[in-house]
Amino acid sequence: MLYLSILSGLFAIVGYFTVFSTASPPGCFPRRQQATGTLDSFIALESPIALQGVLDNTGDAGSKVAGADPGLVIASPSKADPDYFYTWTRDSALTVSMLVDTFIAGDASLQPEIDDYVSAQALLQTVANPSGDLTDGSGLGEPKFHANGTAFTGPWGRPQRDGPALRATALIAYSRWLIANGRQSNVTASVWPIIANDLSYVGQYWNRTGFDLWEEVDGSSFFTTAVQHRALVEGQALAEQIGISCPACISQAPQVLCFLQSFWNGAFVTSNINTQSSRNGRDANSILGSIHTFDPEVTCDDITFQPCSSRALANHKEVTDSFRPIYGINTGIPKGAAVAVGRYTEDVYMGGNPWYLNNLAAAEQLYDALFQFERQGFITIDSTSLPFFQDLDATISIGTYPSSSAVYNNITSAVRAYADGYVGIVQKYTPPDGMLAEQYSRDDGSPVSAVDLTWSYASFLTAIARRSSIVPASWGAEKANTLPSNCVGTSAPGTYAPAPIDCAVNASRVAVTFNVREQTVYGETVFVSGSIPELGGWDTANGLELSANRYTSSDPLWSGTSDPLPAGLSFEYKYYKTGTDGVSVTMEGGGNRVYTVPEGCARNTVQNDVWQQQ
Repeated sequence: MLYLSILSGLFAIVGYFTVFSTASPPGCFPRRQQATGTLDSFIALESPIALQGVLDNTGDAGSKVAGADPGLVIASPSKADPDYFYTWTRDSALTVSMLVDTFIAGDASLQPEIDDYVSAQALLQTVANPSGDLTDGSGLGEPKFHANGTAFTGPWGRPQRDGPALRATALIAYSRWLIANGRQSNVTASVWPIIANDLSYVGQYWNRTGFDLWEEVDGSSFFTTAVQHRALVEGQALAEQIGISCPACISQAPQVLCFLQSFWNGAFVTSNINTQSSRNGRDANSILGSIHTFDPEVTCDDITFQPCSSRALANHKEVTDSFRPIYGINTGIPKGAAVAVGRYTEDVYMGGNPWYLNNLAAAEQLYDALFQFERQGFITIDSTSLPFFQDLDATISIGTYPSSSAVYNNITSAVRAYADGYVGIVQKYTPPDGMLAEQYSRDDGSPVSAVDLTWSYASFLTAIARRSSIVPASWGAEKANTLPSNCVGTSAPGTYAPAPIDCAVNASRVAVTFNVREQTVYGETVFVSGSIPELGGWDTANGLELSANRYTSSDPLWSGTSDPLPAGLSFEYKYYKTGTDGVSVTMEGGGNRVYTVPEGCARNTVQNDVWQQQ
């Protein structure tokens, strides 16, 4: 079922959670200790840690990224060796896509983060940078910016052409929710202009080379091409829904899909082509491309490289097998059993280690495949996918096996166990505090490189969601998997304009700061109580305590801020104070005050009052 409760799917595997408290400061790693316990118990422990890890690295409220602007997702708190204290368009979009899916599945607390992201991207699109600016769209290919949203001008692998497509995908998913909840005007006026710029960029620049998602190879990337095709397809669907045209979506999507076939070499995906690279082509780039174009409503389609397709499964084997002989921690692990997975075998960055997110991607592809097998009701094994399946069952042969057969049940059980094995590798090499770095050592499994990598945390959450059959909405692959009769390397000149920046989406919840002026004596404390639970529901034992840290004899100010309240909510409230004994209560005079939480852009507001005398 689509959009099952994220809480039941991710966090309710056991009745309660224990959160490790042995956190290490940025740049320091706890001593690695092999995780123990069942996989389910590990998932239950790690899931809330991972979600908090994302939030800690996000925006001005992120506890580990002080100085970040609202709505900017920071890659890692690490500022040295390596310095990842930047916001990457790609990583941010992938992370926010996870947040949007989690929000839609039931976690309403995430909406302010998503709204901040929308506003931040409207501004970021206008920032001139070494890749260009918005005039011709070229600046949208800039890979990263400083945490305050200013341009990074140092040398880097640029442009990177996956970011605009991924950002469009994240915002399209949120737009669908806004439309379904009566807020199409927000989409048309504020969100669509951001998406339109990104789709124009994809339509204009998809046929030019750029740097891959690892930021090292200048050429044509499978991952980039796959997500560009998806963005154009779902962009056209959204445009039709809101009555706007997207000519580039219509004209370019079939040609991008045609070009995507160029990466298949008959045995696996050559992840980067049109380059001067001497790599063998086996790269986790391709697995990531498959999971980020997963469509839960299509069958095992080779053309779009769906996770359950013969091509994608054959490629999964080729990529993961390539790491078996090169990492010490993989020694002795046979084919058909999960291993540590890196980026590509020739990798030397930070020692060329496995990455947590790549192990999770390997698992996620298999969980996606299981969902698709179950939905279509059968598994077809052909000569392309046969080696993958024979690693799991040496007796298996080419054929089609319906879900009612014992063979089908045996295969799906083996695939699920294999997928769990990749998460089990993550479990084995996750330190006691649950912190996920970028990499872990190829020799002993200890964390390596940037601490608290946001992408690692987001990857954990999406993999575990798929394990629980929590899947995103269809992006329309079923109607966009036909190759054109004539494949041409075309492009469509784009049009670009700044999106509204002041307020991309009205705030759904607003924190209210209550200021009241009242002369008190030492030992007295002022509170506010009201008709809503956030203000204690008129129970003076549970009112919102105000602070006197700005109190002076000339300005006797007491101030306190509520938890965010729903925009438009009306309630009654009054101030009271406790005596020096901490028990006696004196309520202000007059009638109950009435307040309505404002609707608009602001996520914070202030209510100034003067104590009502008896």
